[in-house]
Amino acid sequence: MPSFHVLIAGGGIGGLCLAQGLRRAGISCTVHESAPGIGRAGYRLHMNGAGGRALQQCLPDNLFELYMQTSRETPRREVMVLLDHQARELGARPHIGPPNDTRRPHTAVNRRTLRQIMGLGLEDIVRYDSTVTGFETDGDKVRVLLDDGTSETGDVLVAADGINSAVRRQLLPDVSVVDTGMRGLYSVAPLTDDLAASLPEALFDGFAVAAGPNGVMFAYGVYRPRRPVAEAVAELAPGAPIDPVDPYIMVNLALPPGSPVAAGAPDLWNSSAESLHALMRTAVQGWDPALAELVEHVDASTIFPVATRHLQPAEPWQAGRVTLLGDAIHAMPPSFGSGANTALRDAAALTRALERAARGDTPVVEAVAEYETEMRAEVFPILRASADPRAADVDFLPDDLPVSHT
Repeated sequence: MPSFHVLIAGGGIGGLCLAQGLRRAGISCTVHESAPGIGRAGYRLHMNGAGGRALQQCLPDNLFELYMQTSRETPRREVMVLLDHQARELGARPHIGPPNDTRRPHTAVNRRTLRQIMGLGLEDIVRYDSTVTGFETDGDKVRVLLDDGTSETGDVLVAADGINSAVRRQLLPDVSVVDTGMRGLYSVAPLTDDLAASLPEALFDGFAVAAGPNGVMFAYGVYRPRRPVAEAVAELAPGAPIDPVDPYIMVNLALPPGSPVAAGAPDLWNSSAESLHALMRTAVQGWDPALAELVEHVDASTIFPVATRHLQPAEPWQAGRVTLLGDAIHAMPPSFGSGANTALRDAAALTRALERAARGDTPVVEAVAEYETEMRAEVFPILRASADPRAADVDFLPDDLPVSHT
């Protein structure tokens, strides 16, 4: 493999997957991540065949098997179920994505566990507390600029630094961030046997959303791994620094702008955990007793606020030695559970493109252009659908989205 070095801005889901894929392909890379380490941003991630196959392509075999064994056990129905506030089922929508694995379907993972798995073996190339602030291009090289005043030079720079990407702002300054006005609270409740026995069966399907007459919505997602995390780690990656994770159910409150509960809500970013828990209790007043009791079981220390934002799909741009993946170019609302899967899909596709470039089979800019053209064709329709106001409707499924019937 000729000398070829890839710079990656961001060590989240997409950046780490790309780094694993490049390392597997024998391509040198460096990851610059602004956080001091792998944090706790979010909980359960829905996985589909596209994301799972990307991981299979990029990860070493033992780490892919660790991902599979620590993923959620196969549910009765791998669908999104819509309930009313009395836990009555209103309908179900298939997940989007290509056909899933029939033997062990890709279902859901704990976000932090997945990131910890993807970080294994990359300790020498991931630089934490290293924030990318911009870049400079010079012929067939690109130089990444860092917040400590230093820089690093490579053949390609990949922006995997999320919706607030500094690289995207410089490369594509006209792409706007859209604030939907939706605010919410993410949390988890430990899934004990007693709690599980009290909950509606639909909450154990792929994903569930309950809508109330007060305008609020709750989203629920069970995480019960196929095998205890610590046990799987001990066999497949002995000694790896991966946290044990007990079963839980993710309980997310969504507050649409103008809803009575949102109007009476405190400042979500400057309120105590107890105040946020109290807001969740207010939101389920008059709801089905089991759904209301579930909120009582939420661990208040896990509650954190979120603002739902997304990017506008960018018009086609001229390809070069700087490219983008995941939320840095197509951040989307969680309506179809596709954010992580599309980031992983990008990482695998870009790995293939850069491998062709590194081997000299395809000129670098041509390889990047092919990746970007394919990404816009495959992912931008999902971005548009996820950002559509009708996305919360169980009957809304655009014709140009692939559907996974599992």
